[in-house]
Amino acid sequence: MDTTQVKVDHAQSNGASAGSDKPNPFLVAQEQIHIAADLIKLEPGMEAILRQPERELHVHFPVRMDDGSIRVFDGYRVQHSTARGPAKGGIRFHQDVSIDEVKALATWMTWKCAVVDIPYGGGKGGIIVDPKQLSLGELERLSRRFVTEIQGIIGPERDIPAPDVNTNSQIMAWMMDQYSRNKGYTVPGVITGKPLALGGSLGRNEATARGLQFCVREAAQATGMNLQGATVVVQGYGNAGNIAARLLAGDGAKVLAVSDSQGGIYSKDGFDPIQALRYKEEHGTLKGFAGTDAVSNADLLEIPCDILVPAALEGQITAANADRIQAKMIAEAANGPTTPEADRILHDKGVLMLPDILANAGGVTVSYFEWAQNIQGFYWTEEEVDERLHRVMVRAFNAVYETAKQHNVDMRTAAYVVAIRRVAEAVRLRGIY
Repeated sequence: MDTTQVKVDHAQSNGASAGSDKPNPFLVAQEQIHIAADLIKLEPGMEAILRQPERELHVHFPVRMDDGSIRVFDGYRVQHSTARGPAKGGIRFHQDVSIDEVKALATWMTWKCAVVDIPYGGGKGGIIVDPKQLSLGELERLSRRFVTEIQGIIGPERDIPAPDVNTNSQIMAWMMDQYSRNKGYTVPGVITGKPLALGGSLGRNEATARGLQFCVREAAQATGMNLQGATVVVQGYGNAGNIAARLLAGDGAKVLAVSDSQGGIYSKDGFDPIQALRYKEEHGTLKGFAGTDAVSNADLLEIPCDILVPAALEGQITAANADRIQAKMIAEAANGPTTPEADRILHDKGVLMLPDILANAGGVTVSYFEWAQNIQGFYWTEEEVDERLHRVMVRAFNAVYETAKQHNVDMRTAAYVVAIRRVAEAVRLRGIY
């Protein structure tokens, strides 16, 4: 008799983790669509198409653990729209992943790709897992098995995954390798965010934060804000957050506070974000960094500053705390950190919002560059990547900013107007049958 132990990691059926009071992200995504659709008088049938994903895949798959036991994990891959091209979007490993979260993220990816006008639709994936509890070998087996489970709906012409929360270039390398092994030949274009040695793009690691930097520069110029001496607060000190802090500091801004999942640090006089990152890497936490005081993630959002960068998870700025936000500009490095109710409060207060589907679109833009380089087998210099990214982000910012002025609406609604018009046009031209 087989005595192998089996443990099943059940998914949450609602839109948030158990015990969470955060808003359902997919309902937030749908409300954002409705606000823009209502403004441009989009026909109800088209809005109905855009409110739902084209495809949702839910898989349950086993992974053998280091001790010989077997755990069964839940994973998702959602394709929201392929009207403008293959689906594109990351894969996250997190214990609070839910189907509604993945649907929302896939939806936001559609608008993000459309805002920066690259030929992709939106996709997203996730596994319900705390990767910090897995060994390197278990993480590799999890990654390879998940790709095998979703292989039927991904591919360089169908759906191209990428890194997201708790995934990185090594995980992308395993996933690309497994897909290629299953196919029988190397397919670098199936995954972006890969290591350089496997067809990754120069500039990809900094792309999300650099795209945000380009947007902040344009917004500062448009509103008369001087970045030299401007104060910055960053919630979330992962890849996007810590690089955004460093790049903005390089533009002359003063970083007052940053945080990770364990809490944050604050100094009214500012501090060096690079030194803070080194401290975090050495100690596993930001807490205790010299010259700073501890601050919670919630309180950090309410620190008076010129530029607030939410770079953590969704649902951080809500109706409950929006009125206490004291930033002049918010640049969303995270996906979905602000609810529609909070948007209205912030807009009424005169806060300039650089929404996620614009501000953090640098990542997917350089993912597109990587995919294009993989397809043609010809690679660009980092200067070429940054120059092309700058052109894309400036053009996208100007399109959204002019739309906001034209309709007298906030920047998020304007970004949705730009994106929905482009996707709706593609759907109409391809035809509905």
